[in-house]
Amino acid sequence: MDLRKIKTLIDLVSESGIAELEITEGEDKVRIVKTHFMPNAMQAHSQQMGYVAQQLPQDPALNAAIPESEPEEPRRGHLIKSPMVGTFYRAPSPGADPFVEVGSPIKEGAPICIIEAMKLLNEIESDFTGIVKAILVENGQPVEYGQPLFEIE
Repeated sequence: MDLRKIKTLIDLVSESGIAELEITEGEDKVRIVKTHFMPNAMQAHSQQMGYVAQQLPQDPALNAAIPESEPEEPRRGHLIKSPMVGTFYRAPSPGADPFVEVGSPIKEGAPICIIEAMKLLNEIESDFTGIVKAILVENGQPVEYGQPLFEIE
C-alpha cells in the first residue's frame, strides 16, 4: 500500500470520531487505532513486548506527608468545550493580547481562542453569551476533544 494513502487514512482517523480503521487491499493490510490516553497506549505496548507493570508497595509514611486536597467546587456556569484535539492558544499570535480574560463579556459567535491541529490554526467561537468566569486551560497546553476550556456565566 502506498505511503501517501496510509498517511491520508491516518489523517482521516485522527480528524473523525472513529476509533479504529482496518483496510485490506490485496495482500496488504493496515490497521489504524486512535488512542486518547497515552499511558494506556504505553501499557498496551509494554504488554505486547512482554513487559508487565507491577504496582510497588507504598510506604504509609509517604502517604501521610502528602496533604489531602479539598474537593473541587462544582462548576455552575456554561462550559465551552474543545471541538477537537490540538494545542490551545489564548491569543491570535504570540505577542498579541488574549481574545478574552476572566471577567470579559463575550457574545455568541465571538472568537475566544485558537486550537492548532495538524499545523492548522482553528479559531474557536463562543457558543454562549455571558461573562468569562474561568479559563480552564493554560496557554500552549494540549487539549482533548470535549475538554472544558472556558466557564461562562
